Amino acid sequence: MAKKIIAITGSYRQGGVTDQAVAEVLAGAREAGAETGTIDLIDRRVEFCSNCRSCTQEPGEKRGACVLNDDMESILSAIDAADGLVLAAPVNCFNVTAIFRRFMERLLSYAYWPWGALGPEMRLRARRPAVLITSSAMPSLFGRVATGAIRALKGTAQAAGFRPAGSLFIGMASMKERPSLSEGEKRRARALGRRLAAA
Repeated sequence: MAKKIIAITGSYRQGGVTDQAVAEVLAGAREAGAETGTIDLIDRRVEFCSNCRSCTQEPGEKRGACVLNDDMESILSAIDAADGLVLAAPVNCFNVTAIFRRFMERLLSYAYWPWGALGPEMRLRARRPAVLITSSAMPSLFGRVATGAIRALKGTAQAAGFRPAGSLFIGMASMKERPSLSEGEKRRARALGRRLAAA
């Protein structure tokens, strides 16, 4: 049976380098026999987490139910059914975009945190593989150190039960109005996709 790879993108500019990198990763995964799909957060209705913690009160591995009625349930169901995950968001103000952080906060349902407990306990162990993608106006090496993007993507993956299996940081992404991936970045992205499907 073919593995299912789902990509969650938090970019505001469709077709930019972040989306191009996601497309290459998914192409690599398909080359390795996987089925792929993409969820663009900009096209989905994702409400702010109200921090009511209703979703965290019941014990067990099953994700808690959120009281908000929006598109998150369908998004999380797709993630739950995936064998591999791609998380992608460009850097805005030294971290991932606000729309990705809105999605990120709604992953609280993957935690068990009853009233009276000092902190949450994650329901799932990070076992399935994930690829993390971000882009920035900074050079990639500097951006990995100076921004919180990779850390945010990593925490998001782990909350949903995925372990980072590779990352791609695309630097100097603002030099052109419509930038394109370099051939080297395309090759690395395809290789990450094949690794994701084979993991």
